[in-house]
Amino acid sequence: MLTEIEIRKAKPREKVYKLYDGGGLLLRVKPNGSKCWEYKYRIIGESKSTEKTLALGVYDRVSLKEARHKCLEARRLRESGKDPAEVRKAEKRLAKFKVDNDFEGVAKAWFDNVSAKWTPLHGTKLWRRLELHIFPALGKKPISDITALDLLSCLRKAEASDKIHTAQRALQACRSIFQFAVLSQKISYNPAHDLHGVLKAYKEEHYPTIGHNQLPAFLEKLGVVKTTQMNKLAVRLLILTFVRQGELRQARWDDICFEDTEWRVRPETTKMRELHIVPLSRQALAILHELKAISGDSEYLFPSQQKQKHPIMSENTINKVIHNMGYKGMLVGHGFRSMASTILNESGFKPDVIERQLAHMPRDKVRAAYNRAQYLPERKEMMQWWGDYIMKADLSGAIK
Repeated sequence: MLTEIEIRKAKPREKVYKLYDGGGLLLRVKPNGSKCWEYKYRIIGESKSTEKTLALGVYDRVSLKEARHKCLEARRLRESGKDPAEVRKAEKRLAKFKVDNDFEGVAKAWFDNVSAKWTPLHGTKLWRRLELHIFPALGKKPISDITALDLLSCLRKAEASDKIHTAQRALQACRSIFQFAVLSQKISYNPAHDLHGVLKAYKEEHYPTIGHNQLPAFLEKLGVVKTTQMNKLAVRLLILTFVRQGELRQARWDDICFEDTEWRVRPETTKMRELHIVPLSRQALAILHELKAISGDSEYLFPSQQKQKHPIMSENTINKVIHNMGYKGMLVGHGFRSMASTILNESGFKPDVIERQLAHMPRDKVRAAYNRAQYLPERKEMMQWWGDYIMKADLSGAIK
């Protein structure tokens, strides 16, 4: 076993060397003269064992006595079946997010940890759902005291107000929050798991859309509806590209590659957080050139026309235009995706090509990475066919 005198006399060498104290404790002496305490241990897996080390501090900030105490605590964790390094990581997460013991505090830490992968709109909606339906009853309650019945009581209130989908989404969020608390060692069991299959089933409703025989009349009404030219161009471009409305609203001129006739939708604006390539038909390019004369001095294709706090077009603008055309309850902007999917499938295009252009990513991550630009030649051909199709349906001649 080491002594304080032996440690002090240990001089740096050309290469790192170790002094062993026993029980897995060692002192690593580096060429620059620093001396670091480490605990060396093994994790036994099903097929192999892995050697790991846990840093215990720098000598002489951590004395020999203190290092032995830290090593003893780490050994006790190991003997109880826990990995000391993983316990350390959990403690760092707690320190980073300053997790409180109440449900709302843990929820905030969880949200900060995961929200970067979401669109801002999704994050806002999710947090608002918690504020309305969960926090009033459970927000200030210690998370360790919350039972499955406590959570169910909140969700039943949402169900009673015919908010079936809201209750399901709130349960999904709470399940993730409780799991975060388990990993952060706040609780030992996730009570939301007990509510599997308890809530009323939500029957997903498809977005209202129109059929191909209704398209000419729609385009004719779009030409005469009382709104700005920018709004009309937004609807036409949405039809020609059938992207999600959020992707259209957040599009920047830097995303448009006129030379390659492509719109490269940035990952942070897409639902799947992946780069999405939209081949641009001649008709879509013509709209972009017309739009350039209107908003070309802005960073965005569709900047806010009211110069509000947000720099881009409101999320309600396109649907409002559609409603003012007499299609309220019959069509929304998202419905153009369904319309395009139906028509393209009925016209003989390959389902995989259509799904890829709709940015419906495969669940398998390897396949998703492979498919990012897959079928691009076929998609270019399909999008030009779609542009020609929409042009023929537009009897007003606005789409050329």
